[in-house]
Amino acid sequence: MNLPTDVKPAPGAEGKMARRDWILLPLLALLTITLISVCAELVARRTFSESATSLESCLVLTDPATGVRGIPNSVCWEKSAESPLVEYRLDGAGYRSGMQYGPKSPGTYRIVMIGSSLAMGERVPFEKTLAALLPVELSRRSARKIELYNEAMAYGFARNTALRFQDALRAQPDLILWVLTPLDVERAGFTYVKNSFNKPAPSDSPIASLKNAILKGIRERGGSIVVGNALRHWLYEFQSQSQYIRSFLLNRPDEGEAGFLKAELSPQWQAHVSEFDSYAADIEQQAKAAGVPFAATFAPNRVQAAMISLGEWPPGFDPYQLDRTLRSIVASHGGTYIDILPDFRSLIGPEHMYYPLDGHPDAQGQAVLAELLAKKLAGGVIPELKASTSDASQRN
Repeated sequence: MNLPTDVKPAPGAEGKMARRDWILLPLLALLTITLISVCAELVARRTFSESATSLESCLVLTDPATGVRGIPNSVCWEKSAESPLVEYRLDGAGYRSGMQYGPKSPGTYRIVMIGSSLAMGERVPFEKTLAALLPVELSRRSARKIELYNEAMAYGFARNTALRFQDALRAQPDLILWVLTPLDVERAGFTYVKNSFNKPAPSDSPIASLKNAILKGIRERGGSIVVGNALRHWLYEFQSQSQYIRSFLLNRPDEGEAGFLKAELSPQWQAHVSEFDSYAADIEQQAKAAGVPFAATFAPNRVQAAMISLGEWPPGFDPYQLDRTLRSIVASHGGTYIDILPDFRSLIGPEHMYYPLDGHPDAQGQAVLAELLAKKLAGGVIPELKASTSDASQRN
């Protein structure tokens, strides 16, 4: 029996769905969305979770007269949204030194490093920090036995560093190395009071508003801020270098995170610089009176590193402006300035060596800073550490 091949559906029958499909398809879509949301939440919570404990449990944060200081022989753990779980083990003097404090061994060149969170190695296991890597790399390059005692401290901006500077001198160093960041200048006179370290207000720019709207939508629909952090992390991580620079500079107010990148510093940033200058003068004068050589270097933040690497930036900006200013300040008080910023020009994508949201250098970033500093220190900027021509050719 042959069936007709030209049978057509009755008029109006084409495109009609069964009644059950009107129920099943929305339920299937809802189930898919729920499944994706649950998976995203689980992945985000696993990858971008934060610990209940933090570095602050190892710190004294309530004494403005003495500044922020570590609790001797304390141990604490912290995991930020982007970092691994990190142990902070402080020594008998309250520093994350990674060594037993005591008299220098004969023939050892001792460096005491001061500064704030970057120099302390926040968000990074100690063995991967600048404090652990620099003496090894510098010993290799200079053919000298190098010992580095780390007295950098969280929130250790200029005022807090000045309050603790006698600790650095008591360690009987051959060199004091001050590692600076933009925050060390912006927050030069900062005295920590718990919960007072507030972030700048968000920008009203279109891109910032869109980001805030997305995060607000996630929260209002029962989503987690952890998922929002994950989305922001990957957004920053996968932007091209030029896109990242443009979006950052457009979305930050001039007086906030991007203010120091202006070709001409605003009156507010000039006030920050002036305040920093007063503390730098105090610190360097103490070092000079004690007969201890003093050096300082400036580590860029994430967007600044990207600008220098790309080699171009929007009109009205200059990533080297604050660097030149700090060089002048340090030199005017008798210190040595170690300029590592130009070396970021040869690095490819150095912004990926920082945690995108947190802003601290990750383990790779700390390693790069150690290499750049060791190269400068052994290259003759500090005569006592200069490697001979034969040593340099063998080690570089």
